[in-house]
Order: sequence, then structure tokens, then C-alpha cells
Amino acid sequence: MAAAGAGVAVVRRRLNPPMPYDFRGKSVLITGGSRGLGLVLAREFAAEGALLTLVARDSAELEQARQELVASGADVLAFTCDVRDEREAANAIERAVARYGGIDVLVNNAGVIQAGPVEHMQTTDFEDALATHMWGPLYTMRAAAPHMRRQGQGRIVNISSIGGKVAVPHLVPYTTSKFALAGLSDGMRAELAKDGISVTTVFPGLMRTGSHFNAMFKGQHSKEFTWFSIIDALPVSSVDAQTAARQIVEAARAGSPQLVISFQAKALAALQALFPRAMAGALKAMNWFLPAPTNEFSGDINRTGWESQTPLAPSVLTQLADQATEDNNGMHGQAAVS
Repeated sequence: MAAAGAGVAVVRRRLNPPMPYDFRGKSVLITGGSRGLGLVLAREFAAEGALLTLVARDSAELEQARQELVASGADVLAFTCDVRDEREAANAIERAVARYGGIDVLVNNAGVIQAGPVEHMQTTDFEDALATHMWGPLYTMRAAAPHMRRQGQGRIVNISSIGGKVAVPHLVPYTTSKFALAGLSDGMRAELAKDGISVTTVFPGLMRTGSHFNAMFKGQHSKEFTWFSIIDALPVSSVDAQTAARQIVEAARAGSPQLVISFQAKALAALQALFPRAMAGALKAMNWFLPAPTNEFSGDINRTGWESQTPLAPSVLTQLADQATEDNNGMHGQAAVS
């Protein structure tokens, strides 16, 4: 019966293809919209004629992003918000609705990255990652869903990671929270579909967004920053943020249930599904090559990429990712450590 029903649905879609979703005049809220992928997505939606609401925790970065987008002709509401706080997350939705009369598209993009050996990760590192990547999206989705339900339509895009399919060593808090977001996103998709609300889960591979300088590092800080920056920058292992953003916008337009970005990410996901034992061995071998834990006194301290630079990072090896930091409003952290 399920197969027959699916077949009927396919035939109906082919005979009556859905109209393309037009973002012009639509109210689009992006969390973590002040820099990196969030800002690149804002540019893409602005080019589509969307009405933007950007929220993030850094007011200076937000204002810089707002000024850039307004100068390009976009209609932008920007204000500070910590989505880890349920009241702030709900207030962000209400402010967007008050400004634009509704909320059509919600992009849960806000993120944090903590890199280093699990020996140096504290409970607070896991709590912060889960609060940002799982609780924050839950809060915003719960606040936005009633408005979308009344409209009879809506698009929700949750930015997970290939780390939400494959648990990469030295990123355990990050991958734990991204797995949680993937499960939350899948469950919300099934239950919100009846209300005309589509939920897209995005699993990007490494992207050159400029996030490496603003990530947090533990253990041997400089070595952790170096390996992370290099693989985040090389074209063979990463994609540029603009390519990723365009794919995300198109997935949102189509209401796609899932988007995996980059050939490398798709290959990793397939290998994990088909050959879990081999992947377990490969990830174990990868961990052997990563920097070993160090003493608790220094290794347990969080340091940003700005505080962990080496002769190799930044260098010609990280040039593409370094340029993305400058292009995508990620330089604010430099002033804090200079």
C-alpha cells in the first residue's frame, strides 16, 4: 500500500508539477547571519528579493553585515540574539513577524566549532554545542511554526554538517550536536509536513567560509589550528561558501528533505552507510595522526584561531580560507587579540 501510494504521488507531481517557490517579498530569518555562511546566504536571499532578518550575538558584526546588505538594496532587520536562550529565540521570530507581517523562511545557521582531543573537552563544551546546534533550532522552529501554520506554508532550513553523519575525531562536541540536529530536523519534517511546512536538513562538507579563525581550539592549540585550517582551505577537501549557499537556497526553494554538499561529503556519507567497519578503521587511523593531548593546565583552555596561529596557518596553504574570512565579515575577532 505504501509503495502504491508513493507511486500515485509521483504521477501526480509529474502531471501537476509544483510552482517554483519565489523568495521575492518573503520574510527570511537567518540565525548566525552576521558572518561566514550566514552572511553569504543573506546575500543570496537578498539577490532573490527576500526581506531579511539577521540575528547573531555580535552587534558590531551584525551592523557591518546590515550596512553591506542595505547598500546592495536589501531590506534588512538586524539585532543581537542568543538563540540558546528560548525567550530570545522566540522574540527574534516575533520581531521578524512584526516587521514583515510573517515568517516564510527560517534558516538555522548559528554555529560554534570546538576542535581538540576529547581528553580536553569539558561538559560545558558539549552543553554549548548542543545549546547552539540543537536547542537553538528547536526554540526558533517552535516559535516560527504557528506563524507558518496560519500562512499554510513555510520553509525551514537546518544547517547540520557532514559531522552529523560521520563522527570525525577531535570534533566530538561539534559532531554530537550536529547528529542531534539531524535527528530533530528529520522528526520535525515528518510532523510539520501536514501544515505545508517543509524542513530541509543540510549536511555540508568542509566549506571555505572563514570560520577557522573564529573556531575554538583545545589541546596543542597551534597544531590543532594548523591541521584544521589547512584541510578547511584546500580545494581538494573543501568548497567555497558561495557554491554552498546557492545549493542551499535551491534546496529551500524545492523544499528538499536533505542536501549533502560536496562530492567529498557524499562519498564519506556513502562509505559510512555501506562500509561502517572500514570507516571506523579509517577514522581510528586519522586520530593517530592528529595532535596528541597535552597537560590539563594548558590543554583545557579554549583559544581562538586568532590566538593559535603558526607559520603554516595562515600561509599559502590556507590562503583561500583566509581570504574568505576577510570577504565574509570574519575579521572582528582579530581586533580582540591584536
